[in-house]
Amino acid sequence: MNKKQKKSLKRIIISAVLLIIAAVLSQFTDITLVRIGLFAVPYLVVGWNVLKESFSKLLRGQMMDENFLMSIATIGAFILGEYLEGVAVMLFFNIGELFESYAVGNSRKSIAALMDIRPEHANLVQGDSVSVVDPEQLKAEDIILIKPGERVPVDGAVTEGSSALDTSALTGEAVPKNVQEGSEIISGCINLNGVLKVRVTKTYENSTVAKILELVENSSLSKSKSESFITRFARVYTPLVVAVAAALAIIPPIFAGDFAKWFSKALIFLVVSCPCALVISVPLSFFSGIGAASKNGILIKGSSYLEKMAGIYAMIFDKTGTLTKGIFSVTEVCPENIDKDELIELAASAEKFSTHPIAKSITDEYGKSEFSQDITDAKELAGYGIYATGENTVILAGNSKLMEKYGIEYKDSKENGTVVHVAQDGIYKGYIVISDVIKQEAKQAVKELKRQGVDITVILTGDKEETGKAVAEALGIDKVHCELLPADKVEYMKSYIGSKKKNKNVVFAGDGINDAPVLALADAGISMGAMGSDAAIEAADIVLMNDDISKIPLAVKISRKTLAIVKQNIIFALGIKLLVMLLTVIGCSNMWQAVFADVGVSVIAILNATRALRIK
Repeated sequence: MNKKQKKSLKRIIISAVLLIIAAVLSQFTDITLVRIGLFAVPYLVVGWNVLKESFSKLLRGQMMDENFLMSIATIGAFILGEYLEGVAVMLFFNIGELFESYAVGNSRKSIAALMDIRPEHANLVQGDSVSVVDPEQLKAEDIILIKPGERVPVDGAVTEGSSALDTSALTGEAVPKNVQEGSEIISGCINLNGVLKVRVTKTYENSTVAKILELVENSSLSKSKSESFITRFARVYTPLVVAVAAALAIIPPIFAGDFAKWFSKALIFLVVSCPCALVISVPLSFFSGIGAASKNGILIKGSSYLEKMAGIYAMIFDKTGTLTKGIFSVTEVCPENIDKDELIELAASAEKFSTHPIAKSITDEYGKSEFSQDITDAKELAGYGIYATGENTVILAGNSKLMEKYGIEYKDSKENGTVVHVAQDGIYKGYIVISDVIKQEAKQAVKELKRQGVDITVILTGDKEETGKAVAEALGIDKVHCELLPADKVEYMKSYIGSKKKNKNVVFAGDGINDAPVLALADAGISMGAMGSDAAIEAADIVLMNDDISKIPLAVKISRKTLAIVKQNIIFALGIKLLVMLLTVIGCSNMWQAVFADVGVSVIAILNATRALRIK
């Protein structure tokens, strides 16, 4: 318990003891003022904060909340001479509020523990000395030392040493990841054994850990339809029930008399009507669902995106890095008027400027750091390839569309793989075939999505038709559209959005820089977090931290179970409240039943909401 909760508990205990004393002493006196005084003491001990909050909001014109309803109901009970009930209602209301605060706090702690990945310090290597600095002070190319047990402060590349990293807080993956010299590592992981020297590749503000914390902190900004409905509902509901209670207290006595009886019913009606159960449990359910997803390495930017995953009409995938590993290797080299080694070197001299997996496979195949061609600048043309320039030379390396764009005749290839055509100074030099590997979990993920009721699965890719169709056939994907530019992907996305069914959503999963527009356009965009580009992660609504697309069906499962809990709470809370309200009107309920319909229902709804945190 925090300090505020402990103070509240102390007030509740003191009030309960004073209430027992007042109940006993009141049996020995019939003097009204003495009886009021006896019960007023425990009432004010436990209810002063509620009364103060009600009065404060009344002055600001914001009186229609649960504090106002409780204040009116309990003061009314005192007016009717129901002192014991008045104090008891306020006492149980505070017990319910304490329980709610504790449950919400526990949920927040659980999520905070899952996301407790903020590094406290970094060991900066400067010559022969090592100094402890704030991670935010690190710059690109700095060398840092990471000791066993320490958290990786920023993204970087290992320059010396080998170790195992605990990545579970980021990816949900329990098996440690082995790293050695040359391995890229991301911030937020814990170094388990060996000492590592790491070259900083990203400053703290651009690092993985900073992006994750920002996503989690902002996840409450995007409200789901259910949350927005409850907020609007409460604004209308509370004034409405106050009006109904006032009518119940005034209109029947005009015709039937017995004002005290109907005034008592109105007070019970007010107690029952408190919307606490809905106002707290619905957002808490979504918060817990987002926490359950975080625990499994799925970062969801808001409850609206969690809700959208429950009803997918079309699941659309990018191919490279999403359905395939994005680990490419050169499988064929077809030169024109130069030998194979020269073609590889020519392509590598242009591709060395790119971070794309295909580019990396070509530079790895070349395996050297020196080039005969002095290439000084390169521009990556999304959907085409690389336009590189050097002293008196221009090199093009990309797909057939790049060759056509610059009017270069090229040789076509029917090989199953990605073809990189190479030209220098307007002369075609040949092509290189790069092959990728389908992710092991991809087929099962697609199968599970179909089992969950996804209407159609689609691939949008810039690869040639033979490659795209081969992947689609291997995975059982319904449709594939190939040789697409980024603008083409956007048009296909618009067509699927236009054809979707009511209350259904189009979801896109991708990882590349040219996927950002499609990710932003989709009802929910999913990005690969470990290998995905910064632009894709920024544009996405959901990030898979370990690039495992089997997490997509899991996200659907978490979404549906969370929504089921939300619906259970709405139906349960409204059902019980309406029933007790009806019983109140016909005279079959009392203040104690009203307390259960408010505090009891709230506690049960909150306990149900926290179940979402344990979804697996």
